[in-house]
Amino acid sequence: MADEKPSFDLTRRTVLASATLIPVAALTGTAQTPPAALTASDKRILEAFLDRLCPKDELGPGAVECGAANYVDRQLAGYLSAEKETLVAGLNAVDAFARSSQGASFTDLPPEKRDAVLTAVEDGSAVGVPNARVFFNRVRRLMLEGMFGDPYYGGNTNFAGWDLIQYPGPRLAVSADEQKMGTPPKPYRRSAWGADHNGH
Repeated sequence: MADEKPSFDLTRRTVLASATLIPVAALTGTAQTPPAALTASDKRILEAFLDRLCPKDELGPGAVECGAANYVDRQLAGYLSAEKETLVAGLNAVDAFARSSQGASFTDLPPEKRDAVLTAVEDGSAVGVPNARVFFNRVRRLMLEGMFGDPYYGGNTNFAGWDLIQYPGPRLAVSADEQKMGTPPKPYRRSAWGADHNGH
């Protein structure tokens, strides 16, 4: 039913809580600015997937607005190039499953039907999607890195992810007033690689 909540039930709270689990390597590893790896069609499927994992709402931007798809695209052309073939095959398999089970391309489906497709991928019942659960979890993990990692790597556009979780950004020192528990951290909005790197 269209009104039923999808079983994967990734709420904004779940995504924000998961941001604390991103390894330091995703935040501080060797950065690259490689060319894009995905075709326009593959990137649209990825964006549609990410948009349902963490859509924008009244509380703030979602994965797409935070630049997660851009992050994945850039990293597949760089340090994750060995995963490109598997990830692209997975995206195309999700699209093929959407066509066979819902009657349209994944990108053309309304939100509730996209959720139905992703529910089947997440629970491993999506016919024709190899290692569906593993694929779902890998895309989710890359989404988190793209939303909350350092903008230098292509995601976290304009520090939207950091603002969402109220992470002020890396800094060498803070004043005594800034360390008080009742004082919200003041946004620094600078990449560890310098002030000019803001996800572009």
